[in-house]
Amino acid sequence: MEAKLSFKYDRDADILYINKRDPYPAQESEELPDEVVVRINPDSGEIENVEVLFFSTRLLRGDLFELPVTADLRLVAQD
Repeated sequence: MEAKLSFKYDRDADILYINKRDPYPAQESEELPDEVVVRINPDSGEIENVEVLFFSTRLLRGDLFELPVTADLRLVAQD
């Protein structure tokens, strides 16, 4: 499934949300190292959402921040 990514930052919770689609109850969750949570499609096993916990803290540390997932990024045709 190809989809545009949306990024939302929740300042109160200090979480960066990266979504291919809105979360839904049937998704499975898996906590990855470095306080990253992924939400997975139960049928395809595809990652549909990523939550980066304590996002601003990571930025303040000044370290290189890498997500433990890979992505196939392409430009989306403009209408």
